[in-house]
Amino acid sequence: MERSQERNGGEGVAGREPGGEGLRLRREIGLWSAVSLMAGCMIGSGVFMSPQGVLVYMGSPGASLVVWAGCGLLAMMGALCYAELSALVPKSGGEYAYILQIFGSLPAFLVIYTFVLLVRPAAIAAVSLSFAEYAVTPFYPGCSSMPQAVLKGVAASCILLLTLVNCWSSRLATMLVNVCAVAKVFSLLVIVVGGAVVLGQGRGHTETFLLAFHNTTQQAGRIGMAFYQGMWSFDGWNNVNYVVEELKNPKQNLVWAVMIAIPLVTSLYLLVNISYLLVLSPNEILSSDAMAVSWGNQVLGAWAWLVPLAVVLSTFGSANGMFFGGSRVCYVAAREGHMPQLLSMVHVHRLTPTPALMFTTAVALVLVIPGSFSTIVNFLSFLGWITYGTTIGCLLYLRIKKKNLPRPYKVPTIIPVIMLLASLYLVLAPIIDQPQIEFLYIFLFLLSGIPVYFLFVYFQCQPRCLQMATLYLQLLLEVAPTTKNVD
Repeated sequence: MERSQERNGGEGVAGREPGGEGLRLRREIGLWSAVSLMAGCMIGSGVFMSPQGVLVYMGSPGASLVVWAGCGLLAMMGALCYAELSALVPKSGGEYAYILQIFGSLPAFLVIYTFVLLVRPAAIAAVSLSFAEYAVTPFYPGCSSMPQAVLKGVAASCILLLTLVNCWSSRLATMLVNVCAVAKVFSLLVIVVGGAVVLGQGRGHTETFLLAFHNTTQQAGRIGMAFYQGMWSFDGWNNVNYVVEELKNPKQNLVWAVMIAIPLVTSLYLLVNISYLLVLSPNEILSSDAMAVSWGNQVLGAWAWLVPLAVVLSTFGSANGMFFGGSRVCYVAAREGHMPQLLSMVHVHRLTPTPALMFTTAVALVLVIPGSFSTIVNFLSFLGWITYGTTIGCLLYLRIKKKNLPRPYKVPTIIPVIMLLASLYLVLAPIIDQPQIEFLYIFLFLLSGIPVYFLFVYFQCQPRCLQMATLYLQLLLEVAPTTKNVD
């Protein structure tokens, strides 16, 4: 896990430094591509599948809507905190880059260890399984359970296709992000308008809103699990931070992307959930295997096939955004010496992080085999909030220890404080109120990174076979080390 050689060079947006001495990722992501990347990652399978989980845990429609609004607020506050951190640490990599800069090598390695080997590949696997479920459903009408071999095969095909797109061209990948984002927003608007039409015709379940908070849970653990389900639909609010070195005018465009994307997505989610509640009773929502399809059958009639198509587009675009951002984190970690050196290299002609993309693909394909959507969501959310809380701690540490640092953008201190408290609650409440053995497995996996760190990073154990494999694959894949794009 050698630290790749770095050279100081001019900024530029080209793939090579002005002196022609090195490679770097191009700055090809403008403001609207950043908005599409953020919104496109958030609008995935969650809004079509998570409302059922939120309602199950909260017990009432009114409390469910409050959770959705709260999730949007948390995503907004978290993204604003990350925007300030990005201005102070202008590197790709998101949480990993910030924790490395402020808390040091070991905490950063534990973050990247879980992210690269579990968090991001598992998220891609979960979204790909959702893609497969809705893509296959029209071919098995009336079938209560889909053939697992078919589902896994379609999910794997989705992952491999997205790998090809992202390896071929970063510009093509961002174009796909933009196209899918437009299709997603249009799909959600159809659901919103459909609910409004049902209400206007007097056919809506308005009685649901008369007893909106009846049977609301009082258990802290169930509230935490409801937020896990809701926040899954907002997963991706930090995705642009992973690609800051490819963002044009990052200090300005990152903040604007946050201010546009998250309020837009939050508003759409609330309106979509209201539409669900108008068309379907709470019991129908809880008993439905595919809630969005049930909504389409009641509202769209012969055009109900549009709903599975919308979900397929949403999940495909979301998985693409996860690939685009997740591979950059793997690439940055390798560049800092926390992953094998090969993963820090980019293709010499296409300037895409091909080895990092292929590594992410391999792990995601392995996780597709035993994957279950709901289980993945709960435990990824648990790990995610540990990371978010640690990252927000970085910002508060800088506020206390380095007050005089120049800050192009600064959030009120109360916002990171609220985010830190929310992170502590969302990590501890499910453990205290509803302890599960899987939480212990997550902690053990996290702790297993410590001996790995000391063996391969601190003591720099370099097996000769790994060095030979790196050289061989570098020649085979036509990749080379890069320099940093830092303002």
